[in-house]
Amino acid sequence: MARMYSRKKGKSGSKKPLKKGKITWLRYNENEIEQLIIKLEKQGKSQSQIGMILRDTYGVPDVKRILKIKIGKVLEKNKLSKEIPEDLLNLIKREIAIMKHIESNKKDMSAKRGLILTESKIKKLVNYYKRDGRLDKNWVYDRDKVKLLIS
Repeated sequence: MARMYSRKKGKSGSKKPLKKGKITWLRYNENEIEQLIIKLEKQGKSQSQIGMILRDTYGVPDVKRILKIKIGKVLEKNKLSKEIPEDLLNLIKREIAIMKHIESNKKDMSAKRGLILTESKIKKLVNYYKRDGRLDKNWVYDRDKVKLLIS
């Protein structure tokens, strides 16, 4: 599949292991992994950071393969999920950084284009999350309000 705004194909990247069987060399059982996820969330780590920490520090290759649910679902089950999903939050942070840059560099046209592209990605993601039910149906993206939420 092609990228959204560049004409590149982007086929490279890491792949999941093909074997779907039980991992015999893993030290932790399902309850311990779930408790690790909860502990890392309470420390303020994001979902992607939790996955990387579990992989690198604890040797858990794939949480979904072991628990049969994703990290986000574990957090939802324990009522620890955030209002705004992580990928949307990252896009909003990027937009705020671009806005700050444009305030000091008013003639930077490539930054203005980047701002337009980031805004459109945010709108698409908000529409998806509203349809999916992860965001409230009457949630409206307002740059000033979101700036206050993140700061």
